[in-house]
Amino acid sequence: MRRRWERLTQWPAVGTVRFGSLRRVTPISRQFGLDRGQSIDRYYIEAFLSGHAAEIRGHVLEIGDDYYTRKFGNGRVTRSDVLHLHSGNLKATLVADLTNAQHIPSNSFDCIIFTQTLQFIYDVRAALGHLHRILKPGGRLLVTVPGISQISRYDMDQWGDFWRFTSLSARRLFEESFSGGNVTVQAYGNVLAAIAFLEGLAQHELNQKELDQRDPDYELLIAVRAVKAGEAL
Repeated sequence: MRRRWERLTQWPAVGTVRFGSLRRVTPISRQFGLDRGQSIDRYYIEAFLSGHAAEIRGHVLEIGDDYYTRKFGNGRVTRSDVLHLHSGNLKATLVADLTNAQHIPSNSFDCIIFTQTLQFIYDVRAALGHLHRILKPGGRLLVTVPGISQISRYDMDQWGDFWRFTSLSARRLFEESFSGGNVTVQAYGNVLAAIAFLEGLAQHELNQKELDQRDPDYELLIAVRAVKAGEAL
C-alpha cells in the first residue's frame, strides 16, 4: 500500500509520462541537429567564445578551419593559422598530429581555439603538452569538449572518437599541463538540452531560457580557458 501511495502521489504519476515523438529507439537526427538548424552544442560553444572574444587576438591557431577566428577575432587577429591532421584539408596551413608535433615551434601563438577536437585524440596528455608548448607565455587556450553526446560516426571511422568529459576530469587534466590558477572550467546544459541534443534536435527547437538553464548534473558541454604562465612576449 505504501509503494502504491508513493506511485500515485508522484508527479507525473509513474507510468503516465507521455513520450510523444521521443518514444522511439532511433534518434530524430544523427547529424547533431545540423540538418535541422544550428546544433545545440554549437550554441554553447559560441556563447563561450563570445565571452572570451577579446582574447582571440594576435597570432591565432584554430583546428580544421578558421571559422571562429574570423567570427570572433574582430580585427584583433594579426595572423591566422589552421592545423589539420592530414594535408588534404586545403584550409590547413599546418599539418600535424598533436601527439607528435615537435616540428611546430614553441612559443608561437597568442591564442589557440580548440573546439570539439580533444575527444578524437587518444593520447590527450601528449596533445595538451604540445598545445601548452606552442603557446606564447601569457597565451590563451580556449577549449570545448563534449560531456553528454552521441558518437560522431564520421570521426570514429576516420581516426577514432575516444572520450567524453566532466568538468572535474577536464580541470584535473588541464591542470597537469597548466598551473592550477591558470585554468578555469565551466559547464553548459541541463536535462532538457541533453535529451534534445541526443535526439538531434536543433537550437531553435528550444527557447533561450531552456538552453541557458544550467544543471551541474547534466553537463552537455565543458569549456576550458587555460593560460600559459609567464609574461606575454
